[in-house]
Amino acid sequence: MARTKEQTLAWLRTVSGELSTATIKRLDETLPWYGDMPPGRRSAVGLVAQAGIKSFITWYDDPTTTTWIASDVFGSAPRELLRSVSLQQTLQLIRVVVEVVEQRISNGDQSLREAILLYSREIAFASADVYARAAEARGLWDARLEALVVDSILSREGDDELPSRIAALGWHGHGAVSVLVGTTPRMLDVDQLRRTARHLAADVLIGVQGGRLVLVIGRSQPAIGSADEPAAGAVAEPVLSFMQIANALEPGFGPGHLVLGHEVPSLVDASRSAKAALAGFAVARSWRNAPRPVLADDLLPERALAGDPLARSTLVNRVYRPLQDQSPELMATLWCYLDNGRSLEGTARELFVHPNTVRYRLKRVSQVIGWDATGAREALILQSALILGSMNEPDPLARKR
Repeated sequence: MARTKEQTLAWLRTVSGELSTATIKRLDETLPWYGDMPPGRRSAVGLVAQAGIKSFITWYDDPTTTTWIASDVFGSAPRELLRSVSLQQTLQLIRVVVEVVEQRISNGDQSLREAILLYSREIAFASADVYARAAEARGLWDARLEALVVDSILSREGDDELPSRIAALGWHGHGAVSVLVGTTPRMLDVDQLRRTARHLAADVLIGVQGGRLVLVIGRSQPAIGSADEPAAGAVAEPVLSFMQIANALEPGFGPGHLVLGHEVPSLVDASRSAKAALAGFAVARSWRNAPRPVLADDLLPERALAGDPLARSTLVNRVYRPLQDQSPELMATLWCYLDNGRSLEGTARELFVHPNTVRYRLKRVSQVIGWDATGAREALILQSALILGSMNEPDPLARKR
């Protein structure tokens, strides 16, 4: 004789404890990950299974309570359970619960079987929704944290919490980093930028500062000689320069200038590269034929004219001081060469030397400082450095007074 719905509900409430006990036992027997869990988490998973059975009884009594399934089943579980139990494991848990209930009612009527199948579908969808919402919340949290980290780097307000925030973002960079600054495109595709970076064995932090798009770039492949270097015998991929990475990322930026800051040792030092990149971005329009991307150090003259103290000190320390320490002859030859409009013959006449001597000295200048005075753009950089360096020298007339 078939039971009425009221009789079936009364019977289900009577055997709910038995079903919960059988479910916990089956979980331990069939799911290895459940047995490997710490006691506290195992207990939380058991609570979810028990809540699922109770929720089924409530739902069977009134199927219109579908919208409450997620809160009924997962409300008893601690929030960290979502981080320790995957969606796949949750679905395995649902399958075990359904199997136990089905076996217990093997002699029940067809309507109850259909109810179990329908409920299992609803609970599966509810589980997917819970995990989707958690993933969305995590994504929003990550985006806010990433924006905070990039803002800290740009404002040079790094504190003791910056390394932990960077670690929370899952930063995969090793060693040196560089900052790339450009304009924000009308349709910013953050995912495409990240995919491009991954293909280049790089990692990026992305920040939007109004009309500026800022990328903090690091290499995900450990540098040779580092503690994380690949084991002996492993085939290491070629390490790309930051300029090569910037060139590949260039299509993700809007129109206008794109400036790459100098390389710094680590992510916590990225504010120095960011400062240079931002200063270069502000004056890049002053170089009519500036490439895209352009190194911030290639904009040192414009940055110095705009009052950037970092550019001024860089020019003096990388050009003027090394030449001054190396040889007065090299300094004098460079001054004379630039003052004579980069004329070898004019320089040779003024110095009373052969033009080949001038060529040799200019080659030595290039070896010392890394810039070639015979190029128009580099000549501007060197002349700016000489002017700034000489301005910092003490006035000999003031000493005599």
